[in-house]
Amino acid sequence: EKGAKMSKSKGNGVDPVELIDQYGADALRFTLAAMAAQGRDIKLSVARVEGYRNFATKLWNAARFAEMNGCATVAGFDPKATKNTLNRWIAHETAEAARAITEALEAFKFNEAAASAYRFVWNIYCDWYLELAKPVLTGADGPEKDETRAAVAWVRDEIVKLLHPFMPFITEELWQVTAEKRDGVLMLASWPHHEGLEDKEAEAEIGWLIDLVTAVRSVRVEMNVAPATLIPLVLVGASAGTRSRAERWADVLKRLARLSDISFAE
Repeated sequence: EKGAKMSKSKGNGVDPVELIDQYGADALRFTLAAMAAQGRDIKLSVARVEGYRNFATKLWNAARFAEMNGCATVAGFDPKATKNTLNRWIAHETAEAARAITEALEAFKFNEAAASAYRFVWNIYCDWYLELAKPVLTGADGPEKDETRAAVAWVRDEIVKLLHPFMPFITEELWQVTAEKRDGVLMLASWPHHEGLEDKEAEAEIGWLIDLVTAVRSVRVEMNVAPATLIPLVLVGASAGTRSRAERWADVLKRLARLSDISFAE
């Protein structure tokens, strides 16, 4: 990890079999891909392998969360037909991630492909989309809940396809256990290719929501506000569009940013 060459006399060799036994082959493969910048030596750190093992666990837990909330693959699901802003946003982000990963792989920039996959799965899908979808998934039955369940499952399926070159074992397992019937193995499935999923309006709206929650959380940390303490949010000089967004997402803002109320001031 410090850049020294592996040497028998120094006894600083890294045994891949030991790493695989401890952290899994998928974690080791993803580590090597993520660190494989062109023209640079790989400084292999066991901590990095452990980190990507945690990434595999995060993916598995996300699939379990989807399963527990009745999110099953819907045959013929069309992400272009989604009406909910959150689902339109994740369809847009899925297409963007697939494009970035594909371009990086075609250019043999495996580290960039791995970084795009990691960011999309951990930050966008797990940290934000599933968190924002929770109230719908746990709420009353209806068209919005059905659409969200289908969207969660669709994105999960696209994720395992995109991650398969890096993490073939966990993705193949998830492919087999997350649907009642699959046509063949994941290795032979079509590579994700999306057209017509760009949605700048949904991207702007959910992007605004994420930025606001992140900003409030940062201020809370800087001011040492206890996590259990609810604080009021005052939006100063907010435009009509911002006001309507704040009202639309009030419940989500209060839950994620731990707010007591939201008000406006000139």
